[in-house]
Amino acid sequence: MTEAAAVFRETRADPVTASVPFSHLSLELGHLYMEDFAEGAERLERHFAAVRPWAETARAWAAALPTGNRPRISTCFLIDDYFSRLSTPAELVPTLLGAAERAGLTIDYLARESGCALADPARPDRSGLAESVMHRLVESPPPGGNGFRPPVSRTGWLANGRRAPASRTSAALAADGAWQPPAETGARGHSVFVDVELWDEDGGHRTWSCAFLAAVWQLARLGLLRDDGRAVLVPTPWEQDAFPEEWDALPPLLRLNPSAPPFTAYYTCSVLPGRFLPVEHAVRVVLEQVHVDADAVAQAVERSGREGLPAPEGVADRTSYLFPPGL
Repeated sequence: MTEAAAVFRETRADPVTASVPFSHLSLELGHLYMEDFAEGAERLERHFAAVRPWAETARAWAAALPTGNRPRISTCFLIDDYFSRLSTPAELVPTLLGAAERAGLTIDYLARESGCALADPARPDRSGLAESVMHRLVESPPPGGNGFRPPVSRTGWLANGRRAPASRTSAALAADGAWQPPAETGARGHSVFVDVELWDEDGGHRTWSCAFLAAVWQLARLGLLRDDGRAVLVPTPWEQDAFPEEWDALPPLLRLNPSAPPFTAYYTCSVLPGRFLPVEHAVRVVLEQVHVDADAVAQAVERSGREGLPAPEGVADRTSYLFPPGL
């Protein structure tokens, strides 16, 4: 009979993964640049008028839940305050909310794109949200890859397959020195190769790309982001009548509707202008190569299964898009 060995571990060595509430669907009613807002209220009204019938289509999908339960659908809108700031929250947000209301739509949650990039002001010791996601990237090794190209953490570029060789002089790249085309990993028939720029740098300042911030945004909506186990980008209730003059005075994610279903959801659907199609393709490339918190994934899979709407473990498989004409 052997004596059992005692194993001691610090509590902080295994942080508990915080649980988050889930809606069935997170419905994004738009993502516009500051240039779009500069065109005025009429531009916003045209946007929401075009979005409304497609938003109703997404709601119809969620209404057909197998369990017959009332669907929990939360709406959100992402404002670009990261790449430019041509207006103030005090001027822009009321105009935005008014245009949505006149179209018969309600924005439950309002997010700032800079909130997907920057560090939490309450935790200055932590890295920014985008940087923390970058450290979780695990590049899919392309068939025949030889490690010639530096990792994404150094280059800032992420691909969905094998790039065309940069040099014809290496025998490891091509025995006969001939040009080779890029190839998508797991392509069905023909390749659709994508190489995504995640950031660029100028004078030591890093600017995250729209595609990478949109990937962070999707992970946040799916409830898969954690920092030492705690949930991040948690909605802040907004009960004030006026909005501030400075964007940095506005929390990164606001809950505008007190009775709204949860911000995080098993599935996401985004109604976007067609010009975002290449960006969202790049988003899927990123999502397919992010190592998310396993416990966070397990929570969503287990709970969605109990509700009769099982969510797949693949993050990209939980995202969907609508690109209406004329948006």
